[in-house]
Amino acid sequence: MDNAHAILDAIGQLPDDEIDLADAALQLARIEEPLADWRAARDHLSLIARECVELAREIAGEDMPARAAALAGLLAGRHGYRGDSETYDSLDNANLIRVIERRKGLPVSLGILWLHAAQAAGWVAHGLDFPGHFVIALDGQPRLVLDVFAGGQPLDARTLRAMIKRVDGPRAELTPDLLQPISPRAVLLRLQNNIMTRRLKAGEMEQALACCEDMLRIAPDAATLWHECALIHERLDHVSAAVNCLQQFVALIPKGEASDRARRAMDELRARLN
Repeated sequence: MDNAHAILDAIGQLPDDEIDLADAALQLARIEEPLADWRAARDHLSLIARECVELAREIAGEDMPARAAALAGLLAGRHGYRGDSETYDSLDNANLIRVIERRKGLPVSLGILWLHAAQAAGWVAHGLDFPGHFVIALDGQPRLVLDVFAGGQPLDARTLRAMIKRVDGPRAELTPDLLQPISPRAVLLRLQNNIMTRRLKAGEMEQALACCEDMLRIAPDAATLWHECALIHERLDHVSAAVNCLQQFVALIPKGEASDRARRAMDELRARLN
């Protein structure tokens, strides 16, 4: 998987707007499942893109409901993609190759396919920084927020407000920041975080560490990831590696309570080396 790792390293140096979201997710999936047929998945991504381009030619002007219907007809209809509520916590649901093979996945992995199709058609679409449930937005007049886990169901403000209350409690309110676009890099990190947290929950520390390190390849300036890697290294008794990760964290966040705690943790770890 050296080639896939090299691609991730290159992605880590790209501006957000130059990242090919679906291809990057495919490289992450290759690393997670080395024996999976990633070429077939790549061909399927190309097919989706071509088909959405053809559909876009039939839509006049900026007809947003028609765009949403075309995406739903293509992905949920023609190709049968759906949310996997039965085996939601399966790692397959966060691996784009397995999602393509099984035609089901998590909101974020399905969202990558929807964004891939929309962008191939030349439509402006983004993932949204909505907690607990990844959704996408088609930007235009009107702007449409879609639940890809539910086959592209449009979500109005009332529904979104109810969703945020389920996640954050009855006092939570729908605020504009919850509907802000997130970058392709952030989408990839959200995808991989599903894998890392499931690995950690299962006690698969080495695999969780590998996932965290792959996330750092595409987001080398993500301070929280350096801190997460340090914690995993410490649990694995990789003391020197934990110190190195904390040094990176402090370099990125040199001031404040978090950096002070990291410095104290480094002192404690160094004492274990002596």
